[in-house]
Amino acid sequence: IIMHSMQFNIRISSNCINCIRCVAVCPSHVLVRNSANRMVEVGSLGRCIGCGQCAAVCPTHALHHSAYPTEKIHPFKTEDCPTSEQFLLLCKKRRSNRTFSGQPVPKECLQKIMEAGSYAPTAHNAQDVCYKVINSASQLQILSRFVADSYKHIIHILQNPLLKPFLRRFRPQYYDNLPSMLNVVAEYDKGNDIILRKARTVILICTDQRDFFGATNADLAYQNMSLMAETLGVSQFYAGFLCSAIRLKKGGLEQLLGIEGKIHAAMALGIPKVKFNNYVERPFRFEFI
Repeated sequence: IIMHSMQFNIRISSNCINCIRCVAVCPSHVLVRNSANRMVEVGSLGRCIGCGQCAAVCPTHALHHSAYPTEKIHPFKTEDCPTSEQFLLLCKKRRSNRTFSGQPVPKECLQKIMEAGSYAPTAHNAQDVCYKVINSASQLQILSRFVADSYKHIIHILQNPLLKPFLRRFRPQYYDNLPSMLNVVAEYDKGNDIILRKARTVILICTDQRDFFGATNADLAYQNMSLMAETLGVSQFYAGFLCSAIRLKKGGLEQLLGIEGKIHAAMALGIPKVKFNNYVERPFRFEFI
């Protein structure tokens, strides 16, 4: 559901204390302060994107938004949240762990991972990110075969002697990745799947075909999902070979799996065979401009 395509209702009740927090946080300037009596009121309701900022910030629950009834608004205490040090440690210890034990990922873990993704921001509050969970061995094989077939097709084109001079000049990035594609195909043909690495589950992250920011929204969701997987002790990695094949053969995997929408990202998951006990420092580059 694209939230901003819906019609919303906003009502401000008499217990409003006129703190104007809702006016300050509204990204679409729907809520305004009346110039005469200085009270908060609803201005251009048609511009509302249903982000819920106003409902979340109101200290007295005086603002009633049709998309966020009282039962959907939950107070929290800042002290219950992870500290900055705890969160940074989670980021530091998170790794792309490709050593899977072969055990299935519990359904409740998968649900938590996807729920975390649903709380990532989306451009214009589209909230159109959806998830397709691939669990069966036969469908996982379809994914790997799709990558191998897509790579074989592009390799054939890149190695065509008539096209090579032109492509090398205008698509040099393809040749930078040609050795990697050749290796993936060679290993696949030998029965060694380095595409999914024996992952037991793949989550495909999709959006509406028309979403201009679909790829960005999917990647933002992925980051939330990745960190949630880390807290649950579930190994995951970004299925880069699969994502590159999806880009090479636009619409091919969606058609193959009967998926409506567009796949932008893919997460391969499993229960880890090996666990990490240390994190290594990474370069931290920044400058104030």
